[in-house]
Amino acid sequence: MKQMNRFVACAALAMIAGCSPGAADAGTKAPAVAASSAVHPISGLQVAPVTITSGATRHVFKSEFARSSQEQAKGLMFRTSLGDDEGMIFLRNPPDRASFWMRNTVIPLDIVFVGLDRRILNIAANAVPYDETPLTSAGPTLAVFEINGGLAARLGIKPGDKVEW
Repeated sequence: MKQMNRFVACAALAMIAGCSPGAADAGTKAPAVAASSAVHPISGLQVAPVTITSGATRHVFKSEFARSSQEQAKGLMFRTSLGDDEGMIFLRNPPDRASFWMRNTVIPLDIVFVGLDRRILNIAANAVPYDETPLTSAGPTLAVFEINGGLAARLGIKPGDKVEW
């Protein structure tokens, strides 16, 4: 009975806090989810804005939040398109030196590694579809953000820019 009460209390706290168990909040929370939150039609993941501030310019992306280990492992594999205003963010828990590859990824991507201060550490630009060469961060990452290949350069997004979610 004591374990059941502890379980009920933990479940209630998780619901109140909006916590979800799993691999990816890195001590941060994704945006609060309203009852009618946006969900991506292909992945089924929550969609919320991710903003990159580069100088005086703010770039806002409708972004899928890959939280669980399974969601992060799949990422954008098998997807045949991604809008220039779309992306996918992988929150790292715990923060780590991230390494991504392009296995089963059909479209070229810019892989943006976000440091512990929420600033861009480095960008693996125009990652080649299907290439399994590891693309690594320049240091510990709080998140990794993927957008269309070449888009970071076209928009002037660079290391040091601020990333918010």
